[in-house]
Amino acid sequence: MKIGKQRAYPQTIRWRIRVLWLVLAALAIYMIVGVALGGGDSRVITRFGDMVGDILLFGGMVYVICRIISNKRLLKHREEMKERQRQELDERNRYLHEKSGGVVMDILLIALMAATMTAAYFNTIAFYTAFSLLMFALLVKLAAYLLFCRFR
Repeated sequence: MKIGKQRAYPQTIRWRIRVLWLVLAALAIYMIVGVALGGGDSRVITRFGDMVGDILLFGGMVYVICRIISNKRLLKHREEMKERQRQELDERNRYLHEKSGGVVMDILLIALMAATMTAAYFNTIAFYTAFSLLMFALLVKLAAYLLFCRFR
């Protein structure tokens, strides 16, 4: 498929569902590999680190499952799909997303969550460093979003 070619919105939703299934499979594989490598040893990590790692992993799985269900429901209900498409194309929402970091910040946050989750199971010092960076990035994104939301 050409990069500049536009897909129909139902086809875009089907692609999202496929990608979300891949993400869910990757999270399950990550969980299995983490346990196989000896992650989560209570002698190495703190209780807080273990809790945050579990929240990120299982919270991510629940979020992905909810998104799959939501997107599948959209395919069945045409009116909801049209409304969602209008929301995604809304110029104000796109402006706020881009001004608060856009796709680059989203990718950075996902990478920081993965680093935090991995460090939480293996190294306390690395966990606190990654967790601090993740919280800082979230605060920067939130502050930028609120700033541009208020002044636009």
